[in-house]
This record gives sequence, C-alpha cells and structure tokens, in this order.
Amino acid sequence: MIIVTGATGKLGRRTVERLLERVPADRLGVSVRDPRKAQDLADRGVRVRQGSFDDPDSLTHAFEGAEQLLLVSLDRTGEECVSGHRAAIDAAVKAEVGRILYTSQMGAAHDSRFQACRDHARTEDLLHATGLPWTALRNGFYAASALQFLESARHTGDIALPADGPVAWTGHDDLAEATTAIILDEGRFDGPTPPLTGPAALDFDAVAEIASQTTGRPFTRTVVPDDAFRDQVLANGAPAPIADLMLSIFGAARDGEFTTVDSTLAELIGREPATFRTQLERAWAE
Repeated sequence: MIIVTGATGKLGRRTVERLLERVPADRLGVSVRDPRKAQDLADRGVRVRQGSFDDPDSLTHAFEGAEQLLLVSLDRTGEECVSGHRAAIDAAVKAEVGRILYTSQMGAAHDSRFQACRDHARTEDLLHATGLPWTALRNGFYAASALQFLESARHTGDIALPADGPVAWTGHDDLAEATTAIILDEGRFDGPTPPLTGPAALDFDAVAEIASQTTGRPFTRTVVPDDAFRDQVLANGAPAPIADLMLSIFGAARDGEFTTVDSTLAELIGREPATFRTQLERAWAE
C-alpha cells in the first residue's frame, strides 16, 4: 500500500489524484488531520485514517501496511517543524514502513540562509539514521510562493520586494506528476534526488517583464531595503518569525541557493515543465 500524508494540501492532494490514475484505489491510503476533508477520497475507495504529527500513535495507525510512505513536509519552521517530522519518521519505523519518500527542497543544507532549507537538511539526516530505504524529493521552489509575493503588484503594477536572485520557480502540478513517477518506479532514487526544477531560473526583474508581456500592462521592479520590507510585513500583522522567514528567502536567493536548473523533472514527467509565464497566466486568469 502507498500512504500519503498531507493529502488535503496542494501537493499531497495533487499527488493522490495522479496516483489514482495509475493504481487501484484500494492500494492507496491517506493520513490526514481531518478525515472529513478527505471524505471524497474515501468514497472512491481510498483508505482514510486520521493522523496528526502531534500524536505519534495516530501516525503509527495511519501508516499501517505502508510499503511506501510519502511524507509531505510540514508547513512549520525550526524545531517545531523538525520535531513533527521526527515523530512521523519514528512512527514510520514503528509501523515497519518499507520506504519513506520525503518532500524536501532544492538548496536543503545546514548552512542555508533559508530556515526551511535547514529544516529539510535536518529531516534528511533523520531519514538517513533510520536505516530504511528513503528518498528526499529536492523540489524546486514552489511557483505559488512567487505568485503570493506578486499579489499586491497584480493591482499596483509595482513589484516592491527586497533584492533577490534567480529562482527556479516550479509548479505543484509538475511536482505531483514527478512524485507519482518516483513512487511507482520504486528505488529509482536513493537519498536526495537531483533538483526537481522548472525550466528556467528567474529573478523578479525578469518576472516583471513577464508580467508586463502577459497582461499588456507595465510592471516596475522596486528594490525595498531588507529592514523596510520586514517592517512592512510586521505592520501587516505577521509575527516576527514569519517576517524573518520571508526575508530569508530573498537572502538565500541572493546567495544563489535556488539558481540551479536541472533536467530531471522533465525526464520524469516526459515533457518540459510549465514555465513561470504559463503559471502566471493560469493564476491571473482566475
């Protein structure tokens, strides 16, 4: 059986849908905090069990019978994130899971300027220490994050953000398809995969040009000093750790942590991944 955590989230849900196109529903299970949100999957024959990263016993039950477990990383940072991942990995060992696949990120490293990448590196260490077969999916930076940064610019025409660097923005749909391919070709990657990235690395100067070409409206790129950006985020009600996390993305991008473009994603899905222009057009057409 293949078990997927986070199956009601953006990546987990898309991956379950892709798997359902390839394998019978009774070979799939999901671990979700709120089973009511996955009722439609249960209606289609998927095994749905409640599992919380804050309740290790529930995870052990949710992971029962898993030949492969897709562990979708938590939307947390720092020790809270790593401790949740540790609980899930310990539960997987207890449940005698055959293989763990983990949604890591390109740039995962202990010395990254981006907190999430440091958390991914620590989680990969935990996976290695289990002695179980494991794969870390080094996903490209989600294009959805860039679209969030652009939301105010969508209306003002001014992309006012800190100095950045090129980022290989990558779409959830392509990553879900690649994740499915890796799960079904069990053992294709041991340990970290190559970076699973979109077809180009773009900074926000390039994004401004794409936005202008896509909409027919002029977009400018204004560089906001780091301190001023942090103050803006705080003024909008975000807590300090979130402001620091957001700012660290730009610092890591300036250091070139997300610049790499690799062909592995294209090879896995059998076509070129969606460009950022395509993803922008889809998002702004809604």
